[in-house]
Amino acid sequence: MLQLPTDKYLALRVIPMPADANANGDIFGGWIMSQVDLAGSVPAVRRARGRIATVAVNQFLFKQPVQIGDVVSFYATIKRVGRTSITVDVEVYSERKRGTMVVKVTEAELTYVAITLEGQPRELPPEGETLLV
Repeated sequence: MLQLPTDKYLALRVIPMPADANANGDIFGGWIMSQVDLAGSVPAVRRARGRIATVAVNQFLFKQPVQIGDVVSFYATIKRVGRTSITVDVEVYSERKRGTMVVKVTEAELTYVAITLEGQPRELPPEGETLLV
């Protein structure tokens, strides 16, 4: 039986509602994609110490549908850090049937770039340095 990860950073947890579902009762892929982008941005903003922008969805794999009422957990891990960019892996799990079943529903890799208030790319601060722009 699959369980929620205990060794990864939980960036977001949400319960999709009927308004987020298609005519078959499955949650829209676009809704899941937007939540993945939000979850991936959490460690990216922390590492960038400020504003970021999503520049690429490098990979996105839907493994299973998400259902209305699932408790959906988004785990985000920084994979690579460049001069201005941060690549993040996001794994998505759904708890079904009142938490008695866990399934991995989505995997994604996104790249963010640190930007200034004017929207221009900027270099990332050294690890551990505090900078808010």
